[in-house]
Amino acid sequence: MALSSPSLFSAPNNTTHSLPKLPLFRHSISTHHLPITPSTHSLSLSRKWRSNVSFFPSFLKKGKDANTIKEELLQAIAPLDRGADATPEDQQRVDQIARELEAVSPVKEPLKSNLLDGKWELVYTTSQSILQIKRPKLLRSVTNYQAINVDTLRAQNMESWPFFNQVTADLTPLNPRKVAVKFDTFKIGGFIPIKAPGRARGELEITYLDEELRVSRGDKGNLFILKMVDPSYRIYWNLYWHSAAIQSDLKRFEIVLSVHKDKLKLYE
Repeated sequence: MALSSPSLFSAPNNTTHSLPKLPLFRHSISTHHLPITPSTHSLSLSRKWRSNVSFFPSFLKKGKDANTIKEELLQAIAPLDRGADATPEDQQRVDQIARELEAVSPVKEPLKSNLLDGKWELVYTTSQSILQIKRPKLLRSVTNYQAINVDTLRAQNMESWPFFNQVTADLTPLNPRKVAVKFDTFKIGGFIPIKAPGRARGELEITYLDEELRVSRGDKGNLFILKMVDPSYRIYWNLYWHSAAIQSDLKRFEIVLSVHKDKLKLYE
């Protein structure tokens, strides 16, 4: 980026040479022959120390790869019960490590990657509603899963014991990393369907993705860290949705057929 002001190291254009020129002795005096006094020696050590302090942290920071940061992240969240036991300091530390990991994400357009497909286990979140903090611990879901199908742009959230609730959603890409989420059907206990209200929607940005780990951030500022548990789950899910679509078409066909049968009876 060009600077509008002149450089501090350039000489002014109106410099005059009214002073007499003096001979320069640039090479006549060698600094190696100067006596090293305590002050010059301490100054030299100080400069070396400052150089070391400024060099090594940046060197170590540049040397961190994604695997190293992932290990740090997983170690940080391991004792936090998916975030339910996290203090504000814990949340800040996890968020900081997550940002380091996001900076080295190998997949820049996750919505175009088949690594996104499959069943993921939620290992950490800051969402109070998902963690169910207000419930007694015995009434909280033990494990939360999320399945994603990029081809059909569908998502499914699942709770484990004790309630096994589920919810399905449509995904609408906003850019290669972000989707709008519109929940359509809740299943109480995994069986009783309830239509989701119109306000049940949000946005989700996938900020890190590889074959093992996914980091996402919601539109309300919540952080989600998920671990891949079943990459083949997308196959069964494809079959499920295809069979559901076929069953829906068959029902429509039966309705149309019954209507036509009633019309045919009128002409008998």
